[in-house]
Amino acid sequence: MTAISDIFVAAFALIGAFFSLVTALGLIRLPDLYTRAHAASKSATLGVMSILIGVIIYFVVEDGVFSSRVLLGILFVLITAPIGGHLIARAAYYSDVPLWKGSVQDDLAKNPEHVAPKKRPTPKLK
Repeated sequence: MTAISDIFVAAFALIGAFFSLVTALGLIRLPDLYTRAHAASKSATLGVMSILIGVIIYFVVEDGVFSSRVLLGILFVLITAPIGGHLIARAAYYSDVPLWKGSVQDDLAKNPEHVAPKKRPTPKLK
């Protein structure tokens, strides 16, 4: 393994670790489900992709083997994670999960096809 490939592998691993840390901080610090879903889908995707790119570079340089499975893993995460985050947030919106009180924009409320969320009765606790 050359020094240049070591630098690239380490850089991609560190970038991936940084984005994973940003994801963890976003999940802890952000106020509601929608912003947490945003943090989890965007930065986690970049973090996992960066780490997997580092894995590809490592195995190509170290063993001379190109793993198409790792490439498929990158494509799978790239396609499914943002879509999954979007669908979770949309399902939460239509399930009456409230927006954060500091939210300034609600694009789905302006949608004419949007059906207003039903007001569910609050369960009475004993």
